[in-house]
Amino acid sequence: MNQLMNNAEIEALISSNLLPKNYQEGIRRYLIPLAQSICQHHEQFYKGKTWYIGLQGTQGSGKSTTAEFLRALIEQYPLSVTLVSIDDFYLTHQERTELSESVHPLLKTRGVPGTHDVQLAMDTLTGLSQEKITNVPHFDKAMDDRSSKTYWEKVHGAVDIVIFEGWCVGLPAQSDSELKTDVNELEAKEDTDHQWRQYVNEKLASEYQALYALLEDLIVLQAPDFDCVYEWRLLQEEKLKKAAIAESRSLDRIQSPEQIKRFISHYQRLTEHGLQNLKDYARWILKLNNQHEFTELVDQKPKKVLGQSQQEKGGEHE
Repeated sequence: MNQLMNNAEIEALISSNLLPKNYQEGIRRYLIPLAQSICQHHEQFYKGKTWYIGLQGTQGSGKSTTAEFLRALIEQYPLSVTLVSIDDFYLTHQERTELSESVHPLLKTRGVPGTHDVQLAMDTLTGLSQEKITNVPHFDKAMDDRSSKTYWEKVHGAVDIVIFEGWCVGLPAQSDSELKTDVNELEAKEDTDHQWRQYVNEKLASEYQALYALLEDLIVLQAPDFDCVYEWRLLQEEKLKKAAIAESRSLDRIQSPEQIKRFISHYQRLTEHGLQNLKDYARWILKLNNQHEFTELVDQKPKKVLGQSQQEKGGEHE
């Protein structure tokens, strides 16, 4: 795989993602070894069937970019890889509006557990292991709504590897005692009765665990702390803005720095929970520094399994 350092597709990905040229060093030192490990695991444990791998990281950590590079590397093996983002299963704008009116106003903002169509996600993921055409949804973040089916990806037949990425992928629920303390001003002022966080946690403890039980393994992009998320999210929004301008789309949904601060406050509780706990569920950990650079690849046997029902599945491998 080291020959892929000169691969035109890799260079094109670096350019299209507006990444610095030195990102190639991160590919060589960390992503190529990770891709090699994944291919070896597939050969040993999943040959002839679909392998579901979760990819988790904080907002702005580079999940989508990392997934794209892993796909490009793994497909040289060659294995077929489909990338699926939990973001593409957000409830529609109208559905979230109705949820905000019936349960809690904070649920109008996309992101937290309870704002995704989990059944659609499960149906899509399981479809990717079957010999049929699977339509993978797409969510337009600039418009804050699900795209029309015209823009959905069509995947023909079963694939070798599905990489399912998202900020809350694999997250376990919190305990009741952990819900008692406010983690920021948003919670203190707008969730005074704890109804929002309890609803989110109940969803995470139930239907989301069933979703995560479909995953056999997990890759975690481990950020240093929550403080770096704001800066990374600013960079992410700038990319969305440039893409919207290039495609002559409206900038109305592009967030200002002040809006981003409020937006990530919705995620803080579970982001910090993930930083503390998800390493125990991961087979691979890619550690990041404050400059968004990979610093270490950890390849380990997970201490815990994904999803409530995973323990009944068997098939755990070294």
